[in-house]
Amino acid sequence: MSVPRKNLLITAFALCWLSALLAALWWYQNRYIRPFELRSELFSAAELALPAELAGPGPIRLVHFWDPACPCNVGNQQHLAELVAHYAALGVSFHAVQKPGTKGQLPELLSNIPVLALPPGAGQIPASPAVAIWDQQGRLAYFGPYSEGATCNASNSFIEPVLQALLDGRPVNATQTLASGCFCDWRPAN
Repeated sequence: MSVPRKNLLITAFALCWLSALLAALWWYQNRYIRPFELRSELFSAAELALPAELAGPGPIRLVHFWDPACPCNVGNQQHLAELVAHYAALGVSFHAVQKPGTKGQLPELLSNIPVLALPPGAGQIPASPAVAIWDQQGRLAYFGPYSEGATCNASNSFIEPVLQALLDGRPVNATQTLASGCFCDWRPAN
């Protein structure tokens, strides 16, 4: 094989390889990378209540509201797993509510969380991911997002201080929260 033909084959192979890499990058970006749109939401729980079987005095109850199609779940699901690992041993019970009409399941690390039917007033939730926490007397103590911003972890979370206050016997009443972050609509589009 002559040198010019060999150079031509190497150049053609390099161009094909570069084209394949660019196509893979384009596919990955369109499939998995979504721009974060900072969005403000007012979380208000005027009508939200526990289902009858969980209502009343008992353990602190944390209910995770989520939509399987929402890309904002990724960060908070890892955070929720950390919350379960730490606070379940302290007597906090965890539950999940999936957006009505959606299909999906929690990831494996959260598969032990019981899934509830839509509790009373949950149709009025403005966005997800969201969390509601009821105290030991069955009163709603907190309703809102896990945190503010694009990511959710223990350093910027609203949840740990609420749970710790309730475990220490201090009352919490934070059922209306305005936050900016990554949220998806909960109510169906009209």
